[in-house]
Amino acid sequence: MTLKTRSWVKKRVKVTGTGKFKLGKACKRHLLSNKSQKAKGRNKYGLIVSKSEVKKIKQQLPHG
Repeated sequence: MTLKTRSWVKKRVKVTGTGKFKLGKACKRHLLSNKSQKAKGRNKYGLIVSKSEVKKIKQQLPHG
């Protein structure tokens, strides 16, 4: 039986140079006019996945 990659993972997760997983943050697509500049700035960069979640993502990216 072949291992299949989960489509949502390959679309949403990037691997950094050091091998960590990076996800985009939520709340930055629309309704930005009523958010403060600080809130939008905090949301600018991606989020490094916690150690407890890394195992789940590795299972869903068998070839990555």
